[in-house]
Amino acid sequence: MATIFTRIVQGEIPSYKIAEDEKHFAFLDINPIAEGHTLVIPKKETDYLFDLTDEEMADLSGFAKMVAKGIDKALNTIRTGVIVDGREVPHAHIHLIPISKHGQKINLGQKINVSEERMKEIAQLISNEVRS
Repeated sequence: MATIFTRIVQGEIPSYKIAEDEKHFAFLDINPIAEGHTLVIPKKETDYLFDLTDEEMADLSGFAKMVAKGIDKALNTIRTGVIVDGREVPHAHIHLIPISKHGQKINLGQKINVSEERMKEIAQLISNEVRS
């Protein structure tokens, strides 16, 4: 059975898409810990990040870097933090967390509420920067 992330990539489940190429997909987390919290995944369904080949891992990291640079520009962050937990969904993924103030905590257990309208706006802002 396909993971929820595979179903998002296939368009079966809607998402706030940020960027996509032939091997990767980036979209806003629907349970964010900060505005702009983005998930970066390989399209190839692999449960554990460290089961990716070295080449796949390097490609995913490069794609995540491109998305993080877009987040930084779009949201004027101090930097973008990275979390790799891997327990929520059995599909390799990287969390990119915009850090907008010193002392900001990044903890996957501390969700915030972001309106659908704001999620759409943020997705568009980041997507525009990733494409530029």
